Amino acid sequence: MSLYSFVRDFTFGQAPRHTRELLQICLLDILGVAAGARDNHTSRILRQYATEHYPAGNLSSRLLFDGRPVHPLGAAWAGGFNIDSLDAHEGHFTSKGHAGATVVPAVLALVDAFCQQGRDISGEELLSALCIGYETGLRAGAALMATAPEYHASGAFSGIGVVCAGARLLGLDEQRFRHALGIAEYFGPRCPMMRLVDHPSMLRDAHGAGAYAGLNALFLAQAGVTGAPAETVETSAVAAQWHDLGQRWEIDAQYFKPWPVCRWAQPALTALTALLAEHPQIDGTTVEHIRVETFHESMRLQGHIPANADEAQYALAFPLAALVARGQVGPLEVTGEAIHAADILAVSRRIEIVEAEDLSARFPNEILSRVTVTLKDGQRFASPISAAKGDPATAMSAAEFSAKFHLLAGVSLEQDHRDAIERAVAELPTRSDCSELFQLLFRMDDA
Repeated sequence: MSLYSFVRDFTFGQAPRHTRELLQICLLDILGVAAGARDNHTSRILRQYATEHYPAGNLSSRLLFDGRPVHPLGAAWAGGFNIDSLDAHEGHFTSKGHAGATVVPAVLALVDAFCQQGRDISGEELLSALCIGYETGLRAGAALMATAPEYHASGAFSGIGVVCAGARLLGLDEQRFRHALGIAEYFGPRCPMMRLVDHPSMLRDAHGAGAYAGLNALFLAQAGVTGAPAETVETSAVAAQWHDLGQRWEIDAQYFKPWPVCRWAQPALTALTALLAEHPQIDGTTVEHIRVETFHESMRLQGHIPANADEAQYALAFPLAALVARGQVGPLEVTGEAIHAADILAVSRRIEIVEAEDLSARFPNEILSRVTVTLKDGQRFASPISAAKGDPATAMSAAEFSAKFHLLAGVSLEQDHRDAIERAVAELPTRSDCSELFQLLFRMDDA
């Protein structure tokens, strides 16, 4: 199947049942992240930036969990930054990145612009576009990783997914579609990801830039700007990443994060969670020393005394300490006043993080850690080698996904609002339009 045929003809019901269920989980998960991040410093700055620099014109989209009207390009910037600012969204092994934090805010912005113009988009059509965006974005990421030597941020490839989803919604012909792909790839932000790991900042994984690049490419191609071809889509070097489109689903290979911190910190958090459940005597007052053995990239996170939320979420020591001191790692443990909390920092200073050569040798196919906790009374507890909770092989249950959504979104949304969003996402395949869900996502009264 050609890429254009897939984009033009695919319907959500054609995907396997498991893939459809995962896609709806992805959407709910991303919305929980967006709500949990709504009031943090980064999100507030970007929403204000969007209102000042991207005012609504012929096209108007509302800011997510805010409601103010801006141009879709502004909504893409703000939405991508918003979701990226709380590191709890799903990811993907072979692309070493993420699609949803780019695709979801960009698609929601575009669909909301249509709704503001009086065009109805059914729930199934929204899910079809999102499914197209995820699947093609992940494949573009795998193609980039296979052909580019440097580890790039997700925004470098995820704009391709935005173009594929948006071309479906806009009804672009094949020629303009090819040019939009080429423009998105050419202007895609090939950001050096390890610089961000070593020096955390609000730029994160470039999802705001990827969402902007994807929508901007669509609008430019629609206006007649040329840009084809997209090498990560059309060249023989990446044929292996595209030949089975519509038959095998990269969406199925995604992982999900139980905690809002870097993916590379998740195996150690999984190991420590199991130790805490087995040995309730472990807490912030009893711990003498925690030793984490992990792969090289995870070891580089360190992060014992973060200066801000960005450093706290691209850290390993601090979230581990929060788990011991507070019993959970949610938005309130890695943002705001918690960054300088004495009880968390006291544990963080007792954590040692070292590289284990055997675990580094198994990366990136596996991301693994082991944790040893020594208490002040001399008791010592060691975990086995642990993979992260939320991988396809260690999948989260429906109850765990729901609990995560409510933990994150509960920072900014009331219970009845959260319950209504959860129901609306579940019922999308049967809805003739998106109005019920969008009323919940773009309300101004909670902002």
